[in-house]
Amino acid sequence: MAKKEIIDQFKITAPGGQATPAPPLGPVLGAKGVNPGQFIQQFNATTSALNGKVVGCVVTVYNDRTFAMEIKSSPASVLIKEAAGVEKGSGVPHTDIVGKITMDQCRKIAEEKMADLNASNVESASRMIAGTARSMGIAVEG
Repeated sequence: MAKKEIIDQFKITAPGGQATPAPPLGPVLGAKGVNPGQFIQQFNATTSALNGKVVGCVVTVYNDRTFAMEIKSSPASVLIKEAAGVEKGSGVPHTDIVGKITMDQCRKIAEEKMADLNASNVESASRMIAGTARSMGIAVEG
């Protein structure tokens, strides 16, 4: 059997357990050589417990048109907006403050994302999350 050769690798974000082959996901998958129907079935089965929460996914496409996917945690911005209870970040982040979160909330988000961050401990990771929140126009207290 011939060795599988990687021909492409890309990242996507989609709602867990609720992805559909409709745009924007389907056309991207088709253009990269992935069967959208197969991918959507596997993705929804894998992420069914997350039910609607946006998750990241790294897709690796091989030369025989098969693929492998690695599910990542939700993007930090999504988790921060959820914790602050806001719809979107500020257009002018350092002038207009649209919400507030505490350092304890930053720590919880950091613990959830620890596997995907390049921090050595939870304290460093929570400071990274706090910086992301500030750049979104969300004040960090504590």
